[in-house]
Amino acid sequence: MIRLFTLYRVAAYYRLDEFLPEDRRGKILRGILRLHPKARAAIDDARGVRLRRALEDLGPVFIKFGQLLSTRRDLLPDDIARELALLQDTVPPFASDTAQELIESALGSPIDSLFARFDREPLAAASVAQVHSAQLPTGDEVVVKVLRPDILPVINADLKLIKIAARWVAWLMPEGRRLRAREVAADYERTLLDELDLRREAANASQLRRNFLDSDLIMVPAVIWPLTRQTVMVSERIYGVPVTDVDTLRERGVNMRVLAERGVEIFFTQVLRDSFFHADMHPGNIFVDTSNPERPKYIAIDCAIVGQLEQDDLYYLARNLLAIFEQDYRLVARLHVECGWVPPDTPIAEFESAMRALCEPVFERPLGDISFGGMLVSLFRTAGRFDMQVQPQLVLLQKTLLNIEGLGRQLYPELNLWDTAKPFLERWLAERYSPQNLLRRIQQEAPSILETLPQLPDLALSRLREPLNSPAPAARPWAAAVMLVAGGFLVSRGYSVYPDDIPGLLIGLILIAAGTFSLKR
Repeated sequence: MIRLFTLYRVAAYYRLDEFLPEDRRGKILRGILRLHPKARAAIDDARGVRLRRALEDLGPVFIKFGQLLSTRRDLLPDDIARELALLQDTVPPFASDTAQELIESALGSPIDSLFARFDREPLAAASVAQVHSAQLPTGDEVVVKVLRPDILPVINADLKLIKIAARWVAWLMPEGRRLRAREVAADYERTLLDELDLRREAANASQLRRNFLDSDLIMVPAVIWPLTRQTVMVSERIYGVPVTDVDTLRERGVNMRVLAERGVEIFFTQVLRDSFFHADMHPGNIFVDTSNPERPKYIAIDCAIVGQLEQDDLYYLARNLLAIFEQDYRLVARLHVECGWVPPDTPIAEFESAMRALCEPVFERPLGDISFGGMLVSLFRTAGRFDMQVQPQLVLLQKTLLNIEGLGRQLYPELNLWDTAKPFLERWLAERYSPQNLLRRIQQEAPSILETLPQLPDLALSRLREPLNSPAPAARPWAAAVMLVAGGFLVSRGYSVYPDDIPGLLIGLILIAAGTFSLKR
């Protein structure tokens, strides 16, 4: 209840009533806010500045929520999104004695027996955790991340307020249903609570490291699993230049064009190849290994937030972007309907016209001047006029793409992300339907097909025992049974006896599909 009154006071002080709708309900709430004695008009502050300062006053959980909102460029006006992007998740560190006690309690041993050296002065502190440097008895340098004490009750209390606010937005705002405020709040709750289990972050880091283990593009610090628990995570210490320290990078002779293009390559490799990407790649989490200046290597830390996309989403996203490249707006409209991003009764011609009006002025500029991420944001924003529901699975992708593009152009202003991205999209779509990839997918599914083969005779017999007056011809079950048995034989033979018998494997799968379809009719 105290936090609720705090929220009321802060909203009144920063005149957040400006964000309320003009209908009857909005006017009533606006009057309530203006009754507060702290209510004042911040004449010199724009609305985005006032909203940012209000979130800063409300504390770390609201700051992180504002950071999340800043990525929703498809939902927010540009002035507000820019201000929210300035929110910094920096808070004073908590006592080193407390950190030591928490580490010893989690790991069950005195700090001196766990580490040859433990630096009491923290390297960094944030709202959820802080980090100390240390040295293992083996001599390896590591960093120790420890959660703040008693952080869970504070987070739970603020999450309740955020969910209440989301319900009010859904009730008050005319576009409340499309904005899906409750879903956004629920997604934020999951993301934040996941950050409170450092084993999840450690698992994400291990997966990302494994995906690029033999790559010279990026490295992720190794996790020291024997010293990792829910509240403590120990990992390899990295040494690199902060990616924002452009002067130092130039002094060391780093090829800035290669560095910028490699950032784009890393993003599309994670998304299209692995469907598992680091979704918090803001500059504070990225460093550069400058040991080979002509081929600089990225170093990524803080893997608490990762994104994953289903293959269908990747397919439609890649085809949408390529269609935009080729200015095929009719295909863009059809793809939005096919993948369910807009209602099935959306008028294709009208949607196509809206896409053309959006994109044509943009393509009049040189490609190097066009924002790839900004185009994606505008695409979603325009689709919102056709009742496009917010796609939670694309939120992190959009955020990460904006971060990568902004960082790339900070490093190398002439970066043409379109030219860098298009070959990745074309290659991924070509490989998706290549014979090698098709065979690999067949081999992956073959065990599950073989597992169901023993059930096929019973399925055929049950179909044969159906009443004689069944509308299906009597010969159909026998034909289906023959196809199922023959297909099962060919698949088992091609998978286990003769693994190179690709034609037999394909024919067997076709027979099984045809037989199953025949039985189900």
